[in-house]
Amino acid sequence: MDEDLAPFPMDWQRALVLMAHPDDPEYGAAPAVATWVAAGHEVRYVLGTRGEAGIAGLPPAESGPLREEEQRRACDQVGVRVLEFLDHPDGRIEATLALRRDLATAIRRHRPDLVVTLGNHERWAPGIRNSADHRAFGTCVLDAVADAANEWIFPELAEAGHAPWAGVRWIAVCSPTPTHSAEVTPEGYRAAVRSLAEHRRYLAALSDDPVEEQARRVVDMVCPEREGRRAAAFEVYAG
Repeated sequence: MDEDLAPFPMDWQRALVLMAHPDDPEYGAAPAVATWVAAGHEVRYVLGTRGEAGIAGLPPAESGPLREEEQRRACDQVGVRVLEFLDHPDGRIEATLALRRDLATAIRRHRPDLVVTLGNHERWAPGIRNSADHRAFGTCVLDAVADAANEWIFPELAEAGHAPWAGVRWIAVCSPTPTHSAEVTPEGYRAAVRSLAEHRRYLAALSDDPVEEQARRVVDMVCPEREGRRAAAFEVYAG
């Protein structure tokens, strides 16, 4: 655990992970997700796209269904039983009212205590540029938490049966400027490696290195071992 960071708040029961693409949860939150699920918390995933523009040389019509199936297998490894897609265009996500409405709808339907999302920062990690999709999506998630609670923003949602939800207590952002540290158990770490490795075709297109080796490297970066313990870092806001 990083002694410079506050302990991650655990006074919640249901988390909603809102991220832009298949594999995004595995690149930041999966070690913590696996640990939380094993401890009895419920975690659900809603992704903005099906990742159809994510594999060089593979047309979107083939890539989208493949990446959806890889994400379903990845969810199985960490105990996530609910996976949904908003079907925004991969690589062309914009911070629009339409995206905010879709995200607010998801928050109202799932009614989480904790929302986990991508950072809207210019950097994904030190020395690594964040993508335009991530930046736009992360900004809209932060706005949508407030939208979901406000009866006068998107009033058509209530008319469709999605009542306002002001129950989000915490927003946890995968961020290069973390404030809190979430414990990762040894099994949570192993489950996260298996989860990312399920994105086999995606990872194989990124590097000639073995998929399992790539997955382990990423998860080691997300939750490095210090004095025999691991933790995932998040920038946490009060909801």
